[in-house]
Amino acid sequence: MATKGNPGDNRNKSFLPSLLVIAALCCFFYVLGVWKRSGFGKGDSIALEITKKAEDCGILPNLEYETHHGNQSTSFDDPKQDVKEIEPCGEQYIDYTPCHDQMRAMTFPRENMNYRERHCPPDEEKLHCLVPAPKGYVTPFSWPKSRDYVPFANAPHKSLTVEKAVQNWVQYEGDVFRFPGGGTQFPNGADAYIDQLASVIPMENGTVRTALDTGCGVASWGAYLFKKNVLTMSFAPRDSHEAQVQFALERGVPAVIGVLGTIKLPYPSRAFDMAHCSRCLIPWGANDGLYMTEVDRVLRPGGYWVLSGPPINWRVNYQAWQRPKEELEEEQRKIEEMAELLCWEKKHEKGETAIWRKRVNNEYCREHDSRVTLCESSNAANVWYKKMEACITPYPETTNSDEVAGGGLQPFPDRLNTVPPRIASGSVPGFSVEAFKEDNKLWKKHVNSYKRVNKILDNGRYRNIMDMNAGLGSFAAALESPKLWVMNVVPTIAEKDTLGVVYERGLIGIYHDWCEAFSTYPRTYDLIHANRVFSLYKDKCSVEDILLEMDRILRPEGAVILRDHVDVLTQVKRIATGMRWNIKMVDHEDGPLIPEKVLFAVRKYWVVGDNNSTV
Repeated sequence: MATKGNPGDNRNKSFLPSLLVIAALCCFFYVLGVWKRSGFGKGDSIALEITKKAEDCGILPNLEYETHHGNQSTSFDDPKQDVKEIEPCGEQYIDYTPCHDQMRAMTFPRENMNYRERHCPPDEEKLHCLVPAPKGYVTPFSWPKSRDYVPFANAPHKSLTVEKAVQNWVQYEGDVFRFPGGGTQFPNGADAYIDQLASVIPMENGTVRTALDTGCGVASWGAYLFKKNVLTMSFAPRDSHEAQVQFALERGVPAVIGVLGTIKLPYPSRAFDMAHCSRCLIPWGANDGLYMTEVDRVLRPGGYWVLSGPPINWRVNYQAWQRPKEELEEEQRKIEEMAELLCWEKKHEKGETAIWRKRVNNEYCREHDSRVTLCESSNAANVWYKKMEACITPYPETTNSDEVAGGGLQPFPDRLNTVPPRIASGSVPGFSVEAFKEDNKLWKKHVNSYKRVNKILDNGRYRNIMDMNAGLGSFAAALESPKLWVMNVVPTIAEKDTLGVVYERGLIGIYHDWCEAFSTYPRTYDLIHANRVFSLYKDKCSVEDILLEMDRILRPEGAVILRDHVDVLTQVKRIATGMRWNIKMVDHEDGPLIPEKVLFAVRKYWVVGDNNSTV
């Protein structure tokens, strides 16, 4: 007796003729396109239109993905369930930052800035609503105009225009904020200040590419470093200087809410070519130099540390700073002493600015080994919610006095696609040199396919871009352009720690757990990309919670690109449909039979008070 076939087999057989027809049409269109390009055809305009359609052969938005893979078992929710409309939050949540909530912060100790660190709400206190934009919200200006102007309606906070008026941080002019480029240490503009630093630090030739600005204010230092092709990760707490990080991101400058407090910074060891503090109010000499050892951890061998402001040049400025000269003298003594223990070389001191350089290896520092405690090297990458330690991160081993510990880097942009030292040395298990090259090639292919659907992907419309599961940073590398920057996030639960590789490529990023809110204000990213994030977090936390966080940090009319298994994206699509997103799901660029699909979405424009239906 004949056995009954799997119902999926019949569907596949019936689908084959369609595939053959599609393949034949694509070949036909390709031939026509070649004919058109040859210049001999008389129907050039027709051929051009057909060729354009042929280039979209792989995009079949009306495929019913559920039926193609309906015979596969899945633990995800039934996609046929009714769409749940998610309501907007109240007006009081316009600037809601879940893990940096001001009221919650006040319940934690103030010692060592603990209360300004991340303190996320428990599950039962999480909001399950859509954070609205303020009335009058508009699309930010394009870069580079956005560096100097921010629409007032997007971040309607005037306090800094009063508090920092003399220092030229920000000025309110009509319906915009204007940022003259000033700072506490450079009230006449960042350009001259940066040029002064560049006389000591090699910023012009690509040697210095990644920088860390601690206590960044409105991030004018990072904003003007773009002129020198230096990419800066800026951070500042959410404190009485309301919206400083929000202003930075509205300007199109990378920044996160953060503070040097009690836990380690969410960056890998040996990440930055330069670190900077300009009147950042961090007590560098306190706690036995704990904060300086943390800067040392994230600073690359050969990297630079810039300190501007108190206590540098205290003999001249102690009266202007209204601080006892004995106190300032002791503060500088502790900083100098700690810098010596860290084996930093002082390269420059002029006016209120001092510059140190971290040694390229520990050959010179061996005489100091008995005076310091070295951290366990196995814990170097374990930083998420980990307490800072009173120890110094050891250098990787070297074989001679000239070798750069951990490997030297090419100047940028060459380092973007050169095999990073951590890959070449085998420091990232599972990623060989060949695997790195293949990953690069694959993401160039993926990005090209994205551009066929979102044709404005790299034209400047999207300035602030986030990659929620960055891997080796190849998505960002494929997009690299002065028009945009990418925040490369490596999830804390990722199987492999690749963030160090991202930095060695001249890109920036951060560790994060997507079961929690990101350290940023609402509406700060123009485009969010997520490769298999929902598969990664399956059974770890709610799909809806992750989507709501994406919606919170995405600008109105911002874009989303999700790449994942069809069953996962089907569930995501069902939830996102109730979130005021326009959605389109397309096939993998290699064809409809591949179970990985891509979901494109755009967050609809709406502001507080717009309570129209989301579906």
